[in-house]
Amino acid sequence: MAGRYDPNPFAEEDEVNPFSDPTVREKPSVQSKFGGGPFYTTTAGSVPSAPNSRLSPLPPEPADFYDHNATVDIPLDTSSDLKKKQKDLQAKEAELRRREQEVKRKEEAVARAGIVLEEKNWPPFFPIIHHDIANDIPIHLQRMQYVAFSTLLGLFGCLFWNIIATTTAWIRGEGPKIWFLSLIYFIAGVPGAYALWYSPLYRACRSESAIRFGWFFLFYLIHIVFCIFAAVAPPIVFKGKSLTGILPAIDLIGKHALVGIFYFVGFGLFCIESVLSIWVIQHVYMYFRGSGKAAEMKREAARGALRATI
Repeated sequence: MAGRYDPNPFAEEDEVNPFSDPTVREKPSVQSKFGGGPFYTTTAGSVPSAPNSRLSPLPPEPADFYDHNATVDIPLDTSSDLKKKQKDLQAKEAELRRREQEVKRKEEAVARAGIVLEEKNWPPFFPIIHHDIANDIPIHLQRMQYVAFSTLLGLFGCLFWNIIATTTAWIRGEGPKIWFLSLIYFIAGVPGAYALWYSPLYRACRSESAIRFGWFFLFYLIHIVFCIFAAVAPPIVFKGKSLTGILPAIDLIGKHALVGIFYFVGFGLFCIESVLSIWVIQHVYMYFRGSGKAAEMKREAARGALRATI
């Protein structure tokens, strides 16, 4: 028969905790009197651990880890800082007001001097000139100005179509000379028309200056003569087939029907341009005479001649 204090053959084997403190050693004590496994005791100053424990105990937190009496510094604007910011804002506001008054004085001085600041707004896709009939021209002159503007655009269309027609004639064997001449007409004609007669008319209607009306009449008459000449296109002065007139159209319709048709279309465009231009110069002249600008221009011309003589 087994002894009184023999170990229990059914008790579980001791398990070693890999996370426990190696300095703490467990010592078995006297076996339980009830036949169970042995009791365990620890050395002095150590924490007892269970035989099946897997984790070591956490170290104790320091007593002052959470300082409930600590203060948090939140910066607050003092009254002196607020007064300083208010003074800075007032100084900036005074400076802006001073600049605004200075800009206003300059604008008034420019207006008194008769200088008009024009913003380029036409054509819309690539502004190169200022053009605003609705706001710049008096309402009783706007219709006349619109028709004059249509003649400027009409001249552009006539000369552009003239390039197309001479290109077809060049392809059909008429030579490159007429094409180069038509290109020269276009490059010189459209900007020249704007600078020589449309811009003077625009400024004359805007400021009602008699001298500007005189410039318009002089160069617009040259424009009308050119349109009538181009509609006929006689073989003199210019190379005959470099302009899409009636005479080269008749000459080409028998040789090349397509080229002749292109020239007949150009002839029609020049005819329409001539008729509209005659309408414009008639209405401008009637306004010029009826508003007393003719007498004013005569007086200005007389004063200019007197100053030149003196």
